[in-house]
Amino acid sequence: MDSKLHQTFKGKNVFLTGHTGFKGAWLTFWLVRMGARVSGYSLEAEIRPGLLEQFDLLESLESHTIADIRDGEILRRKLLAAKPDFVFHLAAQPLVRRSYREPVETYMTNVFGTIAVLEAMRELENPCVGVFITTDKCYENQENGRSYVESDALGGHDAYSSSKACAELAVASWRRSFFKDGRPAKIATARAGNVIGGGDWAEDRIVPDAIRCLKEGKPVPVRNPRAVRPWQHVLEPLHGYLRLAQALEAATENGTGLDELCGAFNFGPKDEASQNVETLVQEILKSWPGSWEDLSDANAVHEASLLHLDIKKAETVLGWKPIWNFTESIAKTVEWYRNETENAGSIPDFTTNQILAFESAIKAGS
Repeated sequence: MDSKLHQTFKGKNVFLTGHTGFKGAWLTFWLVRMGARVSGYSLEAEIRPGLLEQFDLLESLESHTIADIRDGEILRRKLLAAKPDFVFHLAAQPLVRRSYREPVETYMTNVFGTIAVLEAMRELENPCVGVFITTDKCYENQENGRSYVESDALGGHDAYSSSKACAELAVASWRRSFFKDGRPAKIATARAGNVIGGGDWAEDRIVPDAIRCLKEGKPVPVRNPRAVRPWQHVLEPLHGYLRLAQALEAATENGTGLDELCGAFNFGPKDEASQNVETLVQEILKSWPGSWEDLSDANAVHEASLLHLDIKKAETVLGWKPIWNFTESIAKTVEWYRNETENAGSIPDFTTNQILAFESAIKAGS
């Protein structure tokens, strides 16, 4: 692992929204390992015990606030009190199918929640870096096989995707209007999706659905087996977020590169990891034997069948690149769930070991 990354966050104040969620808890765990002082702001985890508790992180946080991201006044007080050197905004309604049931709540959380964070950051007196997490689904997806670059048009068929596109537009607007020249904060957005890894128990996601069924000895239901997605282990985009924040902070010190960094970045896997859902499930079954069944539904809500990201900007500007391939990512994910099933008390140590293995792979590939 690049020791400079640890040095970047050691002893620094980090304000992290969505820290009780899947990606948020993994990012919190990694930051705490690096010596950061993390203040978390999120709703309660929907599944109990939450991943934050399984990681045994509560005592390691500077503050742990359970509140709605849309409550601007509470958010403002907590963010300003943290005096953050870094802000990572992950809090969101992250599910496509839920957005069909709850479109208004999805927009309020994903758009106005983002604006609430931006407004709070406007009052900061200390220099700060902000990384706002959106999704690969924020693009106007033509499903034509072309990989999307950061300058492509934003859009979205469903409320989730389009709300994240709106969040991207809001960040761009606030950046141009209120954060000129990186003052008081330098802000970028990060687009990644189809993230897998241990501890995700969200509804209507193929890996959690598969693990639940395998635990019960049931066939894995697959509603869209031919849909192609760029699958990546959770540590991959998190590494990208950290590298982006590191670069933004460094740009302040040397006074160059802000125009290029204060924008959007794609974080996705290598091309070989863009596989259909059937291939994903078959790979899972290699590590946890079972069966699957095709439950394709012609009347189901619309979900994109094809999506690819171009990651050249992150590779060129940040020096970031994918580490684990498709097979390794699936194996690491299933290993985590099997360990959780067989030895739940060892989750913090097991997760630490996965992070250490990832950091070693980064170092080996640098």
